[in-house]
Amino acid sequence: MKKRILVAPLNWGLGHATRSIPIINALIANNFEPVIASDGVALTLLQKEFPNLLTIELPSYNVTYAKKGKHFKLKLLKDSPKLLKAINAEKKATDYILEHNDIAGIISDNRLGVRSKKVPSVFITHQLNVLSGNTTWLSTKMHQKIIKKFDECWVPDTDSDINLSGKLGHTKTHETPTKYIGPLSRFTKHNSEIKNDLMVLLSGPEPQRTLLEEKLLNELYPYQGKIIFVKGIMEKEQTIKTLVNMTIYNFMTSDLLEKTINESALIISRSGYTTVMDLAKLNKKAFFIPTPGQFEQEYLAKRLTEMYLVPSCKQDDFKLNNLDEVNNYKGLNAFDYKVDFKDLFSLF
Repeated sequence: MKKRILVAPLNWGLGHATRSIPIINALIANNFEPVIASDGVALTLLQKEFPNLLTIELPSYNVTYAKKGKHFKLKLLKDSPKLLKAINAEKKATDYILEHNDIAGIISDNRLGVRSKKVPSVFITHQLNVLSGNTTWLSTKMHQKIIKKFDECWVPDTDSDINLSGKLGHTKTHETPTKYIGPLSRFTKHNSEIKNDLMVLLSGPEPQRTLLEEKLLNELYPYQGKIIFVKGIMEKEQTIKTLVNMTIYNFMTSDLLEKTINESALIISRSGYTTVMDLAKLNKKAFFIPTPGQFEQEYLAKRLTEMYLVPSCKQDDFKLNNLDEVNNYKGLNAFDYKVDFKDLFSLF
């Protein structure tokens, strides 16, 4: 009988769910039976990707962003009682799932309450340091206190000097047994013919996703080349609209997304870590617009710009002519890094 492993990604944009896809595929390849637990668009996406796997809905964190980036921390602080309530609810949900589904292990991607002392529990994060401006020391300490309650921490990056996460994923002091498992991406690079001049990839919590969508639709209207615009809205049915030289999708499943990114010359997106890993895997040129007030994305965008890999700018500052900067940057490249999933899963 196959061991059942509970895989629980956070529903905060689509990044945690999409980087769980290679983990789920690896579990299946190594004769485990994944059980998927999440909520909202993250759960919807994984149900579309794995229609034959058992899926379970977890309590929602219901976190939204402030409309103004400068209010980001204040909004999170205001939402913290709601967040703590959700974490306690998902602890109870996890106990119930373990009691009724014969679970042999847990892999939680940033879901703070999905763990158990009864089975080996893993926490996946690229943020051993949680950047929050002048409170970074406190947010990092709080995060590491939570990680300590898990048996292992898996960081989707390399532990070498050449890495993607920078100071986010690398710290001198970390008490939980930590394994660097290499960048995670559901995609494979193909030497495809370039058919699209520009591709827009949106995701992330509201209202910032919508604000960037409106900004880009307005700014890119005069663009002369062919544009594929993916809103990142998970709905029951895929919709496709055409607006002059722009084809607009509400969402794409993995196969179509992989094909379209491979066929696109330039990607505009947020600088979320999963997006960085995906575009590095596909060796893509990009332009990043970090979510206002989200220190992690702002740090990643700034770091990659300073390394002359990817240009970036603030959301309010974006203009069509910013794309001219791309020619001065190298673009992202994949690391030659192989994960020994058999060894990794030996914990279970």
